[in-house]
Amino acid sequence: MASDRYRWPTQWEKSMLPKIAFVGTGGTIASIGTDPFDLLDYNATGERIDAETLIERTGLQGAIANIVPVNFRQIDSTAITFNDWADLAGLCSELACDPEINGIVIGHGTASLEETAWLLSLVLDLKIPIVVTGSMRPLTGISSDAPANLAAAIRVAAAYADNPDVLVAINDEIHSPRTVTKSHTLRLNAFQSPGFGPLGFVDGPVVNITRAECNRERGKFSQDLLHLLPRVDIALSYVGADGAAIRSFIGAGAKGIVSAGFGPGIGTPDEVRALSDAVSAGLVVVQSTRTGAGQVVDSAHHRSIGIIAGNDLNPQKARILLALCLARGDSPREIEKIFQSI
Repeated sequence: MASDRYRWPTQWEKSMLPKIAFVGTGGTIASIGTDPFDLLDYNATGERIDAETLIERTGLQGAIANIVPVNFRQIDSTAITFNDWADLAGLCSELACDPEINGIVIGHGTASLEETAWLLSLVLDLKIPIVVTGSMRPLTGISSDAPANLAAAIRVAAAYADNPDVLVAINDEIHSPRTVTKSHTLRLNAFQSPGFGPLGFVDGPVVNITRAECNRERGKFSQDLLHLLPRVDIALSYVGADGAAIRSFIGAGAKGIVSAGFGPGIGTPDEVRALSDAVSAGLVVVQSTRTGAGQVVDSAHHRSIGIIAGNDLNPQKARILLALCLARGDSPREIEKIFQSI
């Protein structure tokens, strides 16, 4: 009798399983290394498998869901562009129109996973959930986390069928796109939400939600803006930074700049002067911090210059939000209110 507990689903039971679309975009989760011990430079092979092959090799089809493989692009997530985001958002919207699909899982490279998830959360307001996942080890690697992360994401998508958020599921944890960030180059628990923690956990077949998210901004911006995103650059502060990078960004045609400043959110004196010049030249400047967590101080000096405090968003997410605001034509005052309330 004990073995019956783990038996493979019958055909009738399979017909009752949720229907989840899996969108493959490449990344480590779809990468093929030279051997099981190729855990670092596996991209050297340049070999990635498509969505259908990935589902087949993980053995998940019909076990926990009826999975619909959808090929997007087989690319490294360091190569993602604004156009890719626009196409991916459009694809998700199309899939959500199928009344039989209960949720969407996106397999994504971990390098820019948090940015794609955040972007999708800002432009999509669908009736089904989207869960973004990836892996830290290639599918062929020893103790690969690819099958487990994909299984967890599918379970989360099924569990959230009536709560259509954009989420990140990885390492048996569920995270908000707003707070999650990659915090390590190699560890399986690289994805963390500093200062907040995960929204919940996936324990085998059970999805446990332990924290509710506040200030959800699902679908705040139109998808059409993804074709209009202007150049927005990030300037990282360091001892001796003279503002040359900021002035170069101005010269390159940037419409906005995010300053990834020291500690509470401040650059060197030379950088602050360069940022002031940027504001005078018509650019919108948002102050973030390079620390990776914590609220940016909305200082009186910055306010007098016209620099907007970036709340507790990390620089890469502040950049996405600023680009969307600028594409929509928001004024600096409107952008400030959005960053304060996001």
